[in-house]
Amino acid sequence: MPEQFVSAPLRRRAVQATLAATINIQSIMMEKTWRWFGKKDKITLSMLRQIGVEGIVTALHDVPNGEIWTVEAINDLKQYIESYGMRWSVVESLPVCEAIKYAGPERDQLIENYKVSLANLGKCGVKTVCYNFMPVIDWVRTDLQHPWPDGSSSLYYDRVRFAYFDTRILQREGAEKDYTEEELRKVAELDKVITEAEKDELVDAIIVKTQGFVNGNIREGDKNPVAIFKRLLSLYDGIDRDALRENMRYFLSAIMPVCEEYGVNMCVHPDDPPFQILGLPRIVTNEEDIDWFLRAVDNPHNGLTFCAGSLSAGEHNDTRELAKKFAKRTHFVHLRSTAAMPGGNFIESSHLSGRGHLIDLIRIFEQENPGLPMRVDHGRMMLGDEDKGYNAGYSFHGRMFALAQVEGMMAVVEDELKRGVTL
Repeated sequence: MPEQFVSAPLRRRAVQATLAATINIQSIMMEKTWRWFGKKDKITLSMLRQIGVEGIVTALHDVPNGEIWTVEAINDLKQYIESYGMRWSVVESLPVCEAIKYAGPERDQLIENYKVSLANLGKCGVKTVCYNFMPVIDWVRTDLQHPWPDGSSSLYYDRVRFAYFDTRILQREGAEKDYTEEELRKVAELDKVITEAEKDELVDAIIVKTQGFVNGNIREGDKNPVAIFKRLLSLYDGIDRDALRENMRYFLSAIMPVCEEYGVNMCVHPDDPPFQILGLPRIVTNEEDIDWFLRAVDNPHNGLTFCAGSLSAGEHNDTRELAKKFAKRTHFVHLRSTAAMPGGNFIESSHLSGRGHLIDLIRIFEQENPGLPMRVDHGRMMLGDEDKGYNAGYSFHGRMFALAQVEGMMAVVEDELKRGVTL
């Protein structure tokens, strides 16, 4: 390939490989990527190039779930990204339709469409696909701008407020059984003081603003989103943990031949938060879950998106131990961290603190599976981000700040590797 057509990240990796060979470094540092929501994203590729982003994580957001991604559409976006000196590193995501998850009658046709899209991505040289197998609802937070003393804000999960949404707004049958007497007492107290505006904000946070741009099940502007959400939940009546596991195994078994033919790596995102909610089975929550789906379809193209934030939100998980065990089957890394609080609450913490232990994770991955694409995730709202209309959790200044923090950690680890320091 003529040099003028070689993307900047590829040239960078060639230089790094030469340097590594010269000074006997055992790894090439993680690729710095950024989740970008396409040409309509208020954060432009020119902005990202200026802050050192090397790879883009994106999707064909205009294609409805279940429809085929064409070679023409993939190449159009890929070439657009490359025109800014970056590469399309990871697809996040090629959505897995609900009917695949609950095994609806259209499942097999949807899987066939999925296989064609995967093949087309592989033909175009886009080889890593992050997806999730969470029923109905993706990541869950009750407050999208929880304030910090310094004036910035983070995403926050309040278990009592979520219980209020579940029992009093959604009015899910049998929901009370999922909460303690103390939690239900606090729900009753909250009901006495919560305003209608606060109820609307809770609905927006849980099922509208965090879901519309992620999975398309519910979008801003939909009338009566609660009713839509309840209909989606009803699709999973009778689907328990074992059934959902079997449906995941069925899906992965069906697509693996295509992944092998075109060299495409699938990497599932852990459930966020990593515990059961809304009576739905969640099956990627801990070590046992991850071990199960990797063994169920034991193929190197069946792998993990290691999201330190999602995993660290469960006090049962130690991100460092999980990274050591599953590094070889990890294809993509999300570096963020959470701080757990009493009562089951958690907040997106600084990337330098919390239960994510990010510098330790960088050390582990650079020794066990070097050079993986990495993106910072769920940055704070800061320095005017709140007025820019960014997607919830995807601010510019907050993520740029987080990227700088992670770059500092990567520099420390790179220096350790040069000096022969190991775990």
